[in-house]
Amino acid sequence: MIRTIQIGSAASIQGIFVRLLDNGLMQVRVGTRIYTGRPVSRAA
Repeated sequence: MIRTIQIGSAASIQGIFVRLLDNGLMQVRVGTRIYTGRPVSRAA
């Protein structure tokens, strides 16, 4: 499943969902790299 996270104040990344961490942050995979950031809510 493709998810979007926000890292910093202006950068967002879309990647394959890896896991949701206990502190509320989410990890996504882009190629061989894993990024951690705040989940972006879906538009209704």
